[in-house]
Amino acid sequence: MITNLNASFSNISNNIKRSAIREILKLTQNPEVISFAGGLPAPESFPVNDLNEIVSTLLKEDGPASLQYDATEGILELRELLVEKYRAEGINCTLQNLIITTASQQGLDLVGKIFINNNDSIICGSPSYLGGISAFTSYGAKIHSIELDEFGLRADLLEQKLKELQKAGTKPKFIYIIPDFQNPTGITMPESRRLEIIALAHIYDILIVEDSPYREIRFEGQTQRTMYELDKDNHVITLGTFSKIVAPGFRIGWVLAPPEINEKIVIAKQSTDLCTPTFVQKIAVRYMKSPYFLTNLNKTIELYKHRRNVMINQLERNMPKGVTWTVPEGGLFLFLTLPEHMDAEQLFYKAVENKVAFVLGKVFYSNGKITNTLRLNFSYVNDEKTILGIQRLSYLIQRELQLCVV
Repeated sequence: MITNLNASFSNISNNIKRSAIREILKLTQNPEVISFAGGLPAPESFPVNDLNEIVSTLLKEDGPASLQYDATEGILELRELLVEKYRAEGINCTLQNLIITTASQQGLDLVGKIFINNNDSIICGSPSYLGGISAFTSYGAKIHSIELDEFGLRADLLEQKLKELQKAGTKPKFIYIIPDFQNPTGITMPESRRLEIIALAHIYDILIVEDSPYREIRFEGQTQRTMYELDKDNHVITLGTFSKIVAPGFRIGWVLAPPEINEKIVIAKQSTDLCTPTFVQKIAVRYMKSPYFLTNLNKTIELYKHRRNVMINQLERNMPKGVTWTVPEGGLFLFLTLPEHMDAEQLFYKAVENKVAFVLGKVFYSNGKITNTLRLNFSYVNDEKTILGIQRLSYLIQRELQLCVV
C-alpha cells in the first residue's frame, strides 16, 4: 500500500458518502425484524413466469444480437416504445428527446456530471430523495433546500430563494423535484403548483430536473400532467424507470430531455458504461409489447393500494394523539411526523430491538436538522407483518411519549 493513500483519492470520491438507508438496512437483516425501511417493491409483483417465457423465446430467436453491444442511446425499439407511450399521454417528444440509462439513478448521476462544478448551487425540496442529493453532492453541489407543504415544494419560498441567490450573484444549475408520490413524503404536486414552479424557472432561466420513478403507480386521485408536458420552453429534464413498474433488477431507466442536453448525457454515459445492457433492454421490449405488461402493472397497483390501506388503517387504530402521517395517492411510501420534542433516532434503535424498522426522516433533509420524522414503506411487507409492525411501532411511540411527560 502506498504511504498516503488518502492523498491520492479524488475530490469527488471524498464527496461521496455511504447511503444512510443502505447502512440502516444492515441493522435490519434479522429475518424476525419487520422492516418498513427499504424502498422495495413487492416481490409478489415481479413477473417471474412471464419473463421466463420471454427470455427463453428471446434467446432462441435473437440470441446473438441480444448479447451484443448496442448504441449508448439505447436500442431503437425500446426508445420507440417509450416515445410512443409518452405521446399517448399527450407529451410531445421524439427519439432525439429520449435515451436509455442504467436505471434512473444513473440518470441522476449523469445530470450531476454534466451540469455541476464544485460549489455550484442547486435547489431541492426539504425533505427530498437521498439518492438524488447524494448524486449531486458527489460532484460538489451546494444544496439549497425549500420547505414542502401538503402540495409539495413551496413556490413562494422558491421565489424568495431565487431572488436571494440572484441578488448574491448566484444562479442555480437546476431545481430538483419529485412531483408524483414524492420520496420520502408520498406527496403529489398539483398542476397549479407545477405551473407556478415552471413559471419561476422561466423567469430565472434555470432548468428543472423532474424525477418520476413512481408516476405509473397511481391507485387513486387524478393523474397530473408531467412538468415536461406543461413546460413549453425546454426547461425540463424528466427521468423515468422500470424499477417500480416491472422490477428493480432490470436496472433500466431513461432520460427525456432536449437533444442538446441528451448529447452531453450520451457522451458522459459512454465513459461510464458504454451502454445499458442490451439483453435486458430486449427483454423489456418484448415484455412491453406483450399483454403481460399492463396486466401485471394493474395487479401491482391494486396490491399497493391494498397494502397502503392496511397500513393507514393500523396507524389510525394504534398511533397516539400528536402523531400525523401523509396519505399518498400512489407510490411506495408515507411520511410520519412525531411530536416536535421526540427524536426519531432514539426511537429507531429501540424499534430495531423490538423487531420493527423504519428510515429516519432526517436523512432526507440536506441539513439533517429535522429529527422527528420517519419514512415507512408500505409496498414490501404483507398484511400480517404490517399489522404487527405498526402495532409494535405504535406501542414504542406511546411509551416514548409517556417517558417525555414523566
